[in-house]
Amino acid sequence: MPFQDRHLCPWLNGDYLAILTGPVLRVATEPRKLHYRPMTRRVVISGAGPISALGVGIDDTWSAMCEGRSGLKPLTCFDPGAFPCHVGGEVDPETFKVRNVVPKSYRKAVKVMCRDVELAVGAAVAAIHDAGLKTPGVDNEDGHVINPDRMGCQIGSGLIAADVQELTDAFVTSLGDDEEVDLGKWGVTGMENLTPLWLLKYLPNMLACHVTIVHDCQGPSNTITCSESSSALSLGESMRVIERGAADACLTGGAESKLNPLSYYRQTCAGRLADSSGLEVNDVVRPFSTEANGTALGEGGGLLVLEAKDNCDARGGRARAELLGYAATQSCDHDGMSATAEDIAAAIHNALRSADLDHESIDAIVPFGCGIPSVDAAEADAIETVFGERATSIPQVLTVPYTGNCNAGNGAIQVSIACRCLETQSLPARLNTGTIDRNLQVGPAEARDAQLSNILVLSVSQGGQNTAVILGKVS
Repeated sequence: MPFQDRHLCPWLNGDYLAILTGPVLRVATEPRKLHYRPMTRRVVISGAGPISALGVGIDDTWSAMCEGRSGLKPLTCFDPGAFPCHVGGEVDPETFKVRNVVPKSYRKAVKVMCRDVELAVGAAVAAIHDAGLKTPGVDNEDGHVINPDRMGCQIGSGLIAADVQELTDAFVTSLGDDEEVDLGKWGVTGMENLTPLWLLKYLPNMLACHVTIVHDCQGPSNTITCSESSSALSLGESMRVIERGAADACLTGGAESKLNPLSYYRQTCAGRLADSSGLEVNDVVRPFSTEANGTALGEGGGLLVLEAKDNCDARGGRARAELLGYAATQSCDHDGMSATAEDIAAAIHNALRSADLDHESIDAIVPFGCGIPSVDAAEADAIETVFGERATSIPQVLTVPYTGNCNAGNGAIQVSIACRCLETQSLPARLNTGTIDRNLQVGPAEARDAQLSNILVLSVSQGGQNTAVILGKVS
């Protein structure tokens, strides 16, 4: 089967072996004898654990968004003076301390957790509490509600930036006579000034590693690093793992912090950050506005508990939403913005097809809405292309003006909010300023009641991955 259509990625059901050889995707003619059940299981979200500048857990996050209270503030975690954007979404250090959410027996491991890992560990605990589960990480006495080898974990991660001070302390011992870093000295003496476990703090798979150890998840595990689409791609992976019977539940989502000088520098070079000069804090991120000039970054994300509906029902759990459809596409990346309306629209169409729904069935949309003009324009064009005249009447829910762009964790925040919208049959307040010339409901709005059956969640990433997730009210 030639792999020529970037819009069409059929999901194998686990019965066949996929072999990637150059430009061609071939399916082995001999079936593998994998003992998976058919992909007919309904998958629900039974717990949501967002973590961001709005707080820890879905209750704090939802309350802030209903009140129209943004978490963006002038940055204090480092001096942003050399960068265009001085505003971001920092998690309150008094609200969240990772030592307080891991078992006492595991606290020594905190010293090898970078910020991204800390956020993932905190989000996992919040999600497990919300789902009414018990694991060794939250209840050492009772242990697991779900058999450990039936609990998987797929987490989206960013390309983690090392701590600048740690690198500086090592680099300074590697200077040559010209006061420049001498790579020979670096290899002989400089690297010796890094702590022995230094690399274990910054590997992207360390998020899933620590979460699975703390909560004794022994089922399928994976890490996906695709920028802002990482959370939704991980959710899609978890969905398929459960559907094919390889697990009964999965922790899934993503977390990331780009609130550090190295990540800020990269985002500045890519032209993605807003210029906050002379702007009020709430005016920095203006999705779909003609005055928008970029995004602000945040730290955070979230983990979700995905379960087979039969498993959730059997244990007396409460399904927050049902995962009805999912699709991903790839845009070609020519300018670092990585967004084309055609490819985003294809993701929406394929998600609708996988859910066996048409566009008339979507009652609300949670777009990426980051404030980067070219990305917003592609996303808006895609929505208008798919929904036509209906696009003007579909409510949009915006999260980035509240939390900043949390990158690998952003999609998990979006999905968490969509779940709460379906549960409460209401929409949070919408923050946005500036002039809107698109026929979309993206301007400021108060929190309000709404009749919601299905919600579309979109992610558009730097790197070109686009995802569309469709959540439904549980029946």
